[in-house]
Amino acid sequence: MIDVQRLRILRAVAEHGSFNKAAGALLLTPSAVSQHIAALERGLGHAVAVRSTRGITLTEPGRLLVEAAEAVSAELDRVRHEIDRVTADRPRLTVATFVSGGRKLLPGALARFVAAHPEVELTVLEAEPEEAVPMVRSGAADLALTYHFDGPLPLGPEAALDWLPLVEDPLALVLPPGHRLAGRASVAPAELASDRWVLGCLKTEAYLRRYAERAGFDLRVAASTTDYFFARSLVAAGVGVALIPRIALRPADGAGAGTGTAVGAGIGDGDGTGHGGGTPDGVAVVPVEPPCPARHIGVLSPRRRRPHPHAAALAEALAGSVRR
Repeated sequence: MIDVQRLRILRAVAEHGSFNKAAGALLLTPSAVSQHIAALERGLGHAVAVRSTRGITLTEPGRLLVEAAEAVSAELDRVRHEIDRVTADRPRLTVATFVSGGRKLLPGALARFVAAHPEVELTVLEAEPEEAVPMVRSGAADLALTYHFDGPLPLGPEAALDWLPLVEDPLALVLPPGHRLAGRASVAPAELASDRWVLGCLKTEAYLRRYAERAGFDLRVAASTTDYFFARSLVAAGVGVALIPRIALRPADGAGAGTGTAVGAGIGDGDGTGHGGGTPDGVAVVPVEPPCPARHIGVLSPRRRRPHPHAAALAEALAGSVRR
């Protein structure tokens, strides 16, 4: 039997690279950490860490145990959150969401959910995918409205997570008022090689840099933000051009915007502008020539032995929002 506490100590040793630093993080003495690792090795029959003047290096059995420790820790966290949920005075639901999805897709679904389940204590947390996945895995969030680029979500069977695809969100080029390409039906990013760019997200920046490298031009960056809405305002001010997902270009609800469409069809001119059209702030939104990059938006939830009825209800409300 492998002791869970010793797994936790090995994980800290791997994270900090030394017994002394792991001991400080765990509020133990270095001697106690060393004794726990030695006991783990005796029980396992194999060395898990190699000590040297440069620090600690894990052996292959040690690396496998650290992976197991991370899975065990996540599962224990998930169970703790589940116990808190089932023993609470009121049912609770925590949902994580990325910003543009939280502004454009989530509100309608939440309004219907709250109307149908007023007894639920609802918590909404802002989280990008790299934050949302561990939150769902550990139970800190019951589900997440999230997205990924470039192919399927990298979740294997060992992840114990389920992915419900909702909508494909194509990226569009956003050009300043009066731009020379504003009237085009579609534009290849290479045609904007001489322009300066406004970056609204690290993930679209990564795509643009890969594209620019393949197309043989240098990406000239005028501004870098973590907010597509701010990026659009910079484009409107003439600072540069941008690549922005369609959902982040939609006007406020009730302003005549179309809604997203189900997976397979993708989101069309949800910004209400039409191909190459203008907008109230003067920017032009032009489709990218195929193959067009897109965000794949969906709901991430843990694979549960016992169903979470309220998480399922909110996921269905989100799917309904997209269908509508």
